[in-house]
Amino acid sequence: MRDLVAGMRYLGKGQRWVAQHGRWWGFGLIPALIALVLYVAVLTVLALWSGDIAAWATPFADDWGSPWQGLLRGVFVGLLFAGGLMLMVLTFTAVTLLIGDPFYESLSEKVEESEGNCPPSPDRPVWQEIWIALRDSVHVLLRAAGFGILLFVLGFVPFIGQTVIPAIGFCVSGFFLAVELTSVAMQRRDIPVRERLRLLRGRKALAVGFGTPIVLLFLIPFIAVVLMPGAVAGATLLVRDLVPDEQEPSAPEQAAGQGGAAAPYGQPGAPGAYGPPPASFPPNQGPPQAPPSPRPQSGPGSSAARPPAGW
Repeated sequence: MRDLVAGMRYLGKGQRWVAQHGRWWGFGLIPALIALVLYVAVLTVLALWSGDIAAWATPFADDWGSPWQGLLRGVFVGLLFAGGLMLMVLTFTAVTLLIGDPFYESLSEKVEESEGNCPPSPDRPVWQEIWIALRDSVHVLLRAAGFGILLFVLGFVPFIGQTVIPAIGFCVSGFFLAVELTSVAMQRRDIPVRERLRLLRGRKALAVGFGTPIVLLFLIPFIAVVLMPGAVAGATLLVRDLVPDEQEPSAPEQAAGQGGAAAPYGQPGAPGAYGPPPASFPPNQGPPQAPPSPRPQSGPGSSAARPPAGW
């Protein structure tokens, strides 16, 4: 549950970031507007031809009487349109990221610079970056299509198909949408697509909490265009949490890794945490709290030069 809420917060953080950087919000709108025009045309064609597609796909119902023929084909049209919307949401992000790869790469990099410690981009030409993004998007969409076909078939199950399956479908769409949106920051870190899927599967609630609200919001006309820049910014912040950059360990961490021998004076775990450092004692005496050992010195490593047991 904590990851689910955290994913929603990243969406809010991303929208807040672009709201504070209006120029970058406008910059990120350009690819989304181009993709929107293409998808409105495709969705319009699907709506006009959905009845003919239903009749072609269910020839066995041609001789059915009323109301069963209309009911079956009505359910088919509804599922077809719902599946088309789900596919549109998934592919809209992929196509928008593909069209706007240079745009969103710059936006994501700016977000990381504002947060500090921005990892350098791989030294590759733009055409190669676009090719990698296209190849990875196809890989993700094929996986999403497999789930989509399964959920489409389960949608014909009475009651469950009209209640539980749509909810599962939105969560599955949200997960794969999170995979697509995080691809910009992941690609900068040169993380292959299979590793990205593994990382997000390890924290499914985080991915679902981030992606599912976007899926639901993207169903509202034109909202996808407005939210797209903030979604990329939020995905970048999510990746920084999911894949923290390796940094040089600080001095206390190095000391802890060496058993605390070099920990700063006065800190827990340091030799002098509860008194002066041992090196400051006279050679034949222990700490002030303990009486000197009555036994004679037998060498530099004798027990007289060390604190008594339990100190």
